[in-house]
Amino acid sequence: MKLRIKQYAKIYFVTLILVVVFDSIGTLQFDVGAGQVVILPMVFLIIAGSILGPQILKFFTKEEAELGGSLVLITLAPFMAKMGISAGANLSKLVAVGPALLLQEFGNLATILFSLPLALLLGLGREAIGACYSVNRDSNLALTTDIYGPNAPETKGTFGVYIVGSVVGTIFIGLLSSIVASWNIFHPLALGMASGVGSGVMMSASTGTLGRIYPEFAEDIILMGGVSDMLTGITGIYMAVFVAFPFTKWLYNILEPKIGVEARAAKKAKRTLAKGEVK
Repeated sequence: MKLRIKQYAKIYFVTLILVVVFDSIGTLQFDVGAGQVVILPMVFLIIAGSILGPQILKFFTKEEAELGGSLVLITLAPFMAKMGISAGANLSKLVAVGPALLLQEFGNLATILFSLPLALLLGLGREAIGACYSVNRDSNLALTTDIYGPNAPETKGTFGVYIVGSVVGTIFIGLLSSIVASWNIFHPLALGMASGVGSGVMMSASTGTLGRIYPEFAEDIILMGGVSDMLTGITGIYMAVFVAFPFTKWLYNILEPKIGVEARAAKKAKRTLAKGEVK
């Protein structure tokens, strides 16, 4: 027990200080053009932790960083339990709402067809599975960690997209909402429903932008976005477990031998060898 306390004391103490400091700052929200940026204290915590890590300031050693990584599953366990209880308790709501809200989750599957090949071409390995199967918010991070463990490549892929989404996602979806609204081909309430991607921050940025564009629908847009976001949180778990994950792994097994890093390196070596033989 003394050894455990000695190992984790520094991590807990610094984490507590960072939580108090950044939680006192609170959420920052400001406008960027037509979009809206919302930065949560968690983003500052992640940045601060990265700076203090062994790669930059080296305040934490590599061993301490690995110990901190092993605590991820423990800290996410209460959230995972909450999501499971919420999903089970709200199954009746899935029957009560219209099919549009329920079926919208299938739209996420189409993004796998675009994101997975791109991820492989950019050099990702099995990280691409965790990065591409979903929009990768809190519940997805918990799910990937639970399935593969905190140090697996798939979890690293999910966590990478999670961080990028936290920093860039709010800007992107706010600007995307304003661009799509300018097309004038979708009803404002449909755009509000589409804002519920499973991230409260992104949903708020999108519905806030749409509310300014369609002030007469502002309240209804926020309502539709909130309901959609809730349902995405419920159905998203089932969709990820039974459809998105299996589909992404299946597609990865097909594409990786053809366009993965090793496959491309082998083809390049083969072409180089062929040129050498010709000479």
